[in-house]
Amino acid sequence: MKYLLAVTAGLATCGTAQAQDITFKPIADARLRYELVDQDGLNKNAGAVTLRLRPGVIATMGEWSALVEGETNVVLVDQYNDGTNGKIAYPLVVDPPNAELNRAQIRYAGKNGLGLTAGRQRLELADQRFVGPAAWRQNEQTFDAVRLQWGKPKGLSADITYAWSDRTINGRNGTGARPTAIDGDNVFALVNYGTKIGTLTGFAYLIDQDEAAVQGFRLSSQTYGARFAGSTPIGKDLKLGYIASWARQSDYHRNPNDYSADYWLGEATLTAKALTATAGYEVLGADKGVALTSVQTPLASYFRFNGWAGKFGTTPPNGLHDLYGTLGYGWKKAGPIDAINLSASYHRFDSDRLSQHYGDEVDLLASLKEGHTTLSARYAHYKADKFATDTDKFWLQVDWAL
Repeated sequence: MKYLLAVTAGLATCGTAQAQDITFKPIADARLRYELVDQDGLNKNAGAVTLRLRPGVIATMGEWSALVEGETNVVLVDQYNDGTNGKIAYPLVVDPPNAELNRAQIRYAGKNGLGLTAGRQRLELADQRFVGPAAWRQNEQTFDAVRLQWGKPKGLSADITYAWSDRTINGRNGTGARPTAIDGDNVFALVNYGTKIGTLTGFAYLIDQDEAAVQGFRLSSQTYGARFAGSTPIGKDLKLGYIASWARQSDYHRNPNDYSADYWLGEATLTAKALTATAGYEVLGADKGVALTSVQTPLASYFRFNGWAGKFGTTPPNGLHDLYGTLGYGWKKAGPIDAINLSASYHRFDSDRLSQHYGDEVDLLASLKEGHTTLSARYAHYKADKFATDTDKFWLQVDWAL
């Protein structure tokens, strides 16, 4: 952080003679959330009320900028297991108290499409299936990394990152199997070619979870694959979106397991004015049915995938098939409200081998936005068959962003 502050001061010093060329912009967001979890097999329900605050500042001079951002999570009601407090009679809600440096980065953004970012930063790669900030949790996942970006959305582009530390959602008090940070030599590389109908991406994710306490190095993997995503109009006020992806994952670095497994995704979205309908099928393949020899995505933004109940953050030994559908409807400028959104999703979860039906899930969302503030309510119901236990989760949340 001292280094970033020094760079910010340097930008200000360099801009003294041309004060009009340097700008300081405050950044801030806040989130107040109530989470209730009723999980079969545990005697107590979880009740968590947390307040997350992120203040920061960006200093910009020409093509250079420096960003510093703090993060704190204040626990107002702590009737839950946060993964570090030892309250194992309660269901898990991974939002422990925290106060830390969330981001501290220097960035060069050239007019020719060249970008270079160094320091602690947020990474949102592709659909965040393999690398993302896990933004749903109160403590964000960030990376100590150097990232090089080149090119523009249309035509050829590249995005390459070397990250030597994953700053986890466990916060500064993380320990043991839930550490504050996980070191390792991680490389994320994407090469894209953008067209009018979509973008074709070839990707490689070399994930090095180099901490023995974290599954004995068994989450280290190398994943190579391709993805095509885009959309096209198919009629008046009617648009079709589509995603197709395939990848092959195997063990990497110090992982003692010897495995390989396939990843597949096919998804289509039909948009008709305010109505959207999505259908998809995702496969996280299995190898031999041994724990952590199926496709694993330890750096993903989990909440975006496989249901909000969070039963499949670690892929089961026999893999996972997720057949899902979502219906959504949104209003813009409904009276004094800027936007209102409603959605309902269904998931059917099955294994990749041995033909097991894990369970089913229904997720519901209602949200409204006015100015800088968004109010949302969510509900998730997971009905277990051959995996985990019946679980209900409810969230009431207020977000504010500057």
